[in-house]
Amino acid sequence: MVVVEGATLATFVTGPITMIIIGVLLNIIGLGMFCWVLFTLAVYALPFFAGVTAGIYSFQVGAGPVGAIVFGFTAAGLTLAAGQYAFSAARSPFVRLVIGLLFAVPAARAGHDVILAFAHMGVPSEWWREAFAVFGAIAVGGTAWARMSIVEKSAF
Repeated sequence: MVVVEGATLATFVTGPITMIIIGVLLNIIGLGMFCWVLFTLAVYALPFFAGVTAGIYSFQVGAGPVGAIVFGFTAAGLTLAAGQYAFSAARSPFVRLVIGLLFAVPAARAGHDVILAFAHMGVPSEWWREAFAVFGAIAVGGTAWARMSIVEKSAF
C-alpha cells in the first residue's frame, strides 16, 4: 500500500452536488415544518390568544416568568376544552353555530394573514395574493370548525 502525502479522500457524501441536494431537502423539510406549526397555531387562534393574554396579565401582576407560562398554558387548555365541551353539549344549532364561529373566525383571520404574508414573498400580483389569502382563510377556518365539531358528547 502506497500513501501519498497531501492526497484527500474523495467520497460520494462530501461532493458538492450531494451537499446541494441535502441542503435543498433540509430546506424543504424545514419550511414544511414551519408551515405546519403556523397552520396549527392559526387553527387554535382563540385558545392561543386567551393563553397569551392570561400569561401576560399574570406576569404583570407578579406571577413571575414560570408562573405566567404555566398560567398561560392552563388558560389556553381550559379555553379549548370548555369550547369543545360547550360545542358538543349544546343542543341548539344556533348555539353550536355561535360557539363554532367563536373558534373559526379568529382562525380564518390568522390563516388569511399568514397566507398573505407568504404570498408577498413570491406572488407579484396583488389580486392573486389576495385570492390565495382568501383560500387560506377558508381552509384554516374550515379546519378549525372541523376540529371543534370532531369531539363527541360521549368523550366527556
